[in-house]
Amino acid sequence: MAESFARIGIVGSGAVGSYYGTRLGLAGLDVRFLMRGDLRAVRSRGSMLVHDSHGSAELKPVAAFGSAAEMGQVDLVIMSLKTTSSEAVEGLVAPLLGPGTAILTLQNGLGADEYLGHLFGNERILGGLVFMAINRMGPGEVRTFNPGMVSIGELGRPATARTHALSGLLNKARINSQVVENLLEARWQKLMWNIPFNGLSIAEGGITTDRICADPRIRADARALMLEIQKAAAAFGFTLSDEFLERQFTRTVPMGPYKPSSLVDYLAGKDVEIEPIWGEPLRRAQAAGVAMPALERLHERIIGRCRAGYQPPVP
Repeated sequence: MAESFARIGIVGSGAVGSYYGTRLGLAGLDVRFLMRGDLRAVRSRGSMLVHDSHGSAELKPVAAFGSAAEMGQVDLVIMSLKTTSSEAVEGLVAPLLGPGTAILTLQNGLGADEYLGHLFGNERILGGLVFMAINRMGPGEVRTFNPGMVSIGELGRPATARTHALSGLLNKARINSQVVENLLEARWQKLMWNIPFNGLSIAEGGITTDRICADPRIRADARALMLEIQKAAAAFGFTLSDEFLERQFTRTVPMGPYKPSSLVDYLAGKDVEIEPIWGEPLRRAQAAGVAMPALERLHERIIGRCRAGYQPPVP
């Protein structure tokens, strides 16, 4: 696998994909965005936009494509497509692959790394865990409330020179990055936040993270979920400390009324990534002999909410 990433293809140009692609493009990389619904609007404007606490940045011109065949082969595919679109992945990614092309998946939960490895070969796959507060403002336009960082590692093996080269490239593009030696351990770490905050925001009828932290009952539910995740991770040999658990609350409070990505999808009537974030961790934990009653209840509540669809509160 190559350690040079001169040409980068973004598959899934939503909030995270747009942010990463724009930052890399502003750093001078040849970045190509694969788009569907946003294609016409972005081509008409001719740019991608990122807003943060320091102001606004515009990538212009922008290379936006409507098909993978039109985009052509790249050195790195950044996969930020939701796992709910897994059936489309093979057709979107295969035309972009050359002999040494790597695939960095920024998808949530458990199972996405292995699925991509099955399709394209484990040797190509790197996993990235994004910790940031970001929302999509419109076609090719995003606002970051907290740029956070991304942790990257290799599927089924320790970090390689390729991993470190990519991390360095991301840091130069103003995307805070670190390398992890065990990708699966890092995924369980991220579930410590994703499972309670993404989940309770939906299960409680569509609430932001500040309300989860402020309400004693909901906060207690979040803590109970975290304790179960702590036990499940331990069953796989991963230690999530009590300090790490508490940090999930302290890092979330400053975000204010933040809408997690799953809540954004739920409110918009889109498919929610139920299985990789809640279902698959539950199944793996139970198979390892770990009881997860709080997660089991949450999983059922989310399924019920999503089936019924969002119902705005009556004034």
